[in-house]
Amino acid sequence: EVQLVESGGGLVQAGGSLRLSCVASGFTFDDYVIGWFRQAPGKEREGVSCISSDDSTYDADFAKGRFTISRDKAKNTVYLQMNSLKPEDTAVYYCAAGTIVVLTTFLPYEYEYWGQGTPVTVSS
Repeated sequence: EVQLVESGGGLVQAGGSLRLSCVASGFTFDDYVIGWFRQAPGKEREGVSCISSDDSTYDADFAKGRFTISRDKAKNTVYLQMNSLKPEDTAVYYCAAGTIVVLTTFLPYEYEYWGQGTPVTVSS
């Protein structure tokens, strides 16, 4: 059974940090691009960061300089370190996995598997 399980979300004050984790199982993790997306209430899902099988990364403009994506292949886990959080970062964060993905486009339909999401709330 394919699973992507996110964790690490929560409530944090503006300026604070969180590290999200995405643990994968049921597929060949090393072969997949893993992306982080987020969806705020009333807004469309948007791409945050992604990492390829060879550890190339791409970040959305709002994430550059604040968020860092990394993967630990031994643990089948991808992390999203989020620093200098802002109230506008409040959203449910999802990880997703795909094999044929253009890193720079964050097209949800390119990702085959999705997690259930972890909520992040940043208070002002």
